[in-house]
Amino acid sequence: MNCKNCNNTLRLTQKFCDECGAKIIQNRLKPKVLAQQVNEHYFSIDNKLLITFLDLFKKPEVVIVGYVNGTRKKYIDVLQYFALSLTLTGIQVFLMSTFFKESTDMGSQFINGFNDAPTTTNNPLEGYDFNAINNYQGLFYILTVPFSALGTWFAYYIIGERSYNFTEHLVINLYYSAQVIIITALLTILFLVFGLDYLVISSIVYILTFVYLFYVLKCVFKTNFWNTLGRFSLVMAIYIGSFLIIGLIALIITVVTLYK
Repeated sequence: MNCKNCNNTLRLTQKFCDECGAKIIQNRLKPKVLAQQVNEHYFSIDNKLLITFLDLFKKPEVVIVGYVNGTRKKYIDVLQYFALSLTLTGIQVFLMSTFFKESTDMGSQFINGFNDAPTTTNNPLEGYDFNAINNYQGLFYILTVPFSALGTWFAYYIIGERSYNFTEHLVINLYYSAQVIIITALLTILFLVFGLDYLVISSIVYILTFVYLFYVLKCVFKTNFWNTLGRFSLVMAIYIGSFLIIGLIALIITVVTLYK
């Protein structure tokens, strides 16, 4: 018998491949077997998804540093976890654009307020659909991660903390971003179901994401509160500078496009 994943020769009594670590599947695929697999991977109390989600709150350094150091079986792989978070974002965007469209209609309110301003003679953003931005949340998250990784890597590089290279900072930020995206999507859907204001929700969640970043940095780099605060402030300064530049470029492109 050979492994169906790597073709390694197996003994009949083996339950896992000693070459690639894959579980040996001998039962034919049936509804009961499929249901057991779904329960094992996503709903059982000891599944990797739940353990990864909870431990990224309780002890993020174990998940993140463990992955960097080679522990890859206990928790969900960082790219899979990030992909799962983007899937939840897609569900969130679908629900917002389908069932909660009125509660998220921020663009028209902004444009109307701009038009009503006494000094406004010509609004370059008139007719621009700001709600369409929601449709590109996933892409925004993907593009943001490399910049956030550059921010943490550069900040710690400046102060001489160089125990992690850029790729390892990328892992830190992928896990952090995935956790933030998941909790943001879940809270947004939950709060919108109860009719709470989307802008209020976004503001609260936005603040909490930075609190969580502070917590992750403190745990991963094992520094006290004040040392972490100093490093966090430097990271935020780099973040803000980077996104101001990106925002300025995006604004210029938007205005140029609208005036064509």
